[in-house]
Amino acid sequence: MKYGAIDIGTNAARLLIGEVVHDSGRSFVKKISYTRIPLRLGDDVFSLGRVDVNKKLNLINTMKAFEIITDIFEVKELKAFATSAMREAENADHIVTDIKSATGIDLEIISGAEEANVILGTFMLLDFDKGHPFVVIDVGGGSTEINIFKKGEKVGSKSFKVGTLRMLKGKINDEVWKEITGWISDYLLPFEEYRIFGTGGNINKAHKLLALGPNEAASLDALDALRIELDSLDLSDRMKKFQLRPDRADVIVPALEIYTNILSNFKSKLIHVPKIGLSDGMIYQMYLQENKK
Repeated sequence: MKYGAIDIGTNAARLLIGEVVHDSGRSFVKKISYTRIPLRLGDDVFSLGRVDVNKKLNLINTMKAFEIITDIFEVKELKAFATSAMREAENADHIVTDIKSATGIDLEIISGAEEANVILGTFMLLDFDKGHPFVVIDVGGGSTEINIFKKGEKVGSKSFKVGTLRMLKGKINDEVWKEITGWISDYLLPFEEYRIFGTGGNINKAHKLLALGPNEAASLDALDALRIELDSLDLSDRMKKFQLRPDRADVIVPALEIYTNILSNFKSKLIHVPKIGLSDGMIYQMYLQENKK
């Protein structure tokens, strides 16, 4: 059964069409089609406090295009979530209503905690020792979610207003770094090593740029060296040397700053990159709900 997941993020809108498949005793979300549109809603929201008319029209047209794609693939169920930028846009409710009128799609604006929980759903499909303490860091355009697990149970979860576009717009309060460090220290056990996971488009791209294997973790030193090298180049040279799209070339540097800053708070200096995100979690969530019927 094919499912469609629309993720309206701060930096881009994404449509993932996929299904849950079972193979050799394990289950995973199989990606059938993926479409990404760099809308940059955060550019408006972090500057104006709202989504302006042009970006609103682009968003509505994107949703219309996504609807057509789901029809082509004969998707049986579709969900649409919006995250950080839409959480803060003062005209978000009007946009949700207009999208419903134009497409029939119900766009749900979810909290940072809900966003993290949906992403974490697919972590239960990954093959690793979930009894060992682990941490999941998800960096987006407007917010960063950190979740800490011990003995398979979530013991800490928080969404922080630090994200790539927010940093580029100069909308970061420097106190947030102290807040993150203080919050993490409240949940750390002395001398215990946590397995660290990173999710999000920028850590996926960094992992690829470092030419690491699917199950090979990235080190703090390697990520920091990559950040320094990227930051030393202007946008044009960065795009050419690393084969980056314009909307990835600017945000990857602040993303790496966020990941390395957070990773430095843990004993382990390695971060695993399973390359799953909100849309994967949405598909798995729909699959579970369908199987309960």
